[in-house]
Amino acid sequence: MRIRTFPTLVLTILTVTACGAAWAETGSGQSGGEPGTAVSAADQPPASSAAPAEPTPSTEPAPSTQPAPSTEPATPPQGSGLGTDIKLYFTAPLRWDSRDWAWFGGALLAIGAAHHYDTQVRTHFVPNLKPGQTINSDDVQDALPTVAVLGLTWVYATLVDNSNGRREAWTMLEAAGLSTVTVYALKYVVAREGPDQTSNPNQWFKRGGTSFPSQHSSAAFAVGTVLAESGNDEYRWLRRLLGYGLGVATSYERMKHNAHWLSDTVAGGAIGAATANFTMKRTYATDEDTRLSVVPVQGGAMLTYRVLFP
Repeated sequence: MRIRTFPTLVLTILTVTACGAAWAETGSGQSGGEPGTAVSAADQPPASSAAPAEPTPSTEPAPSTQPAPSTEPATPPQGSGLGTDIKLYFTAPLRWDSRDWAWFGGALLAIGAAHHYDTQVRTHFVPNLKPGQTINSDDVQDALPTVAVLGLTWVYATLVDNSNGRREAWTMLEAAGLSTVTVYALKYVVAREGPDQTSNPNQWFKRGGTSFPSQHSSAAFAVGTVLAESGNDEYRWLRRLLGYGLGVATSYERMKHNAHWLSDTVAGGAIGAATANFTMKRTYATDEDTRLSVVPVQGGAMLTYRVLFP
């Protein structure tokens, strides 16, 4: 049975977007106490006539030429902007830690397990397909739900003038774009023939093969993961249902339309989800610089609240 995701997403995204990321709170810092005043000459004891009066030392501390130290941890600047994100994205494996490599290894295992069932899944969806016979892959139809989620998020955020919603839409677009570049690079290198070209799932490095990974699955999981994991926690369950449902439904349609093997969609989904997590960390990195802090000042301390606007 065909999954009709487009009408459902159109109705539900309008509700979810209205409950987008919480508005950034702003505050104003309070000024510190007045510095100590110097003791006036009138308050000094009369000077002796036998000797000249010595200058009375002031109780006001000498002004410091050094800025007041901050209690916030220093973080090295990494820059911002699309150019910086692209550079950091494609060099990210150079900075992976053990946890990142563990996730990478888990993704490879999942792709390998899916590859074991490639033939069975293809047979399930196209049991009567004769050798050389193809069916309509419905590329445009399968891409519409992803485009709808991204577009509706942007349009609604613009209509209500919600900067956080626009930032979420930009994160979706950046994740989809970066994952698409990665997918097409892998398609060119791997050159795997799809189920619409052969019944053998092991046709790798073949001229004209563009099956691995699935670009539709990658974009759907990139956009869907941002929808699922960003914004307000109040509707997190609904966001995750829609976001991850978008990726799963799109992958299902690609296999149903005989456009991809099961392992193609698993690989595409892993790339899309990983890229979405990267872009969310980059986009919302400024949230780490939004915090209360106590700054020592002359004569006391000052409570500050720092926020960086997008």
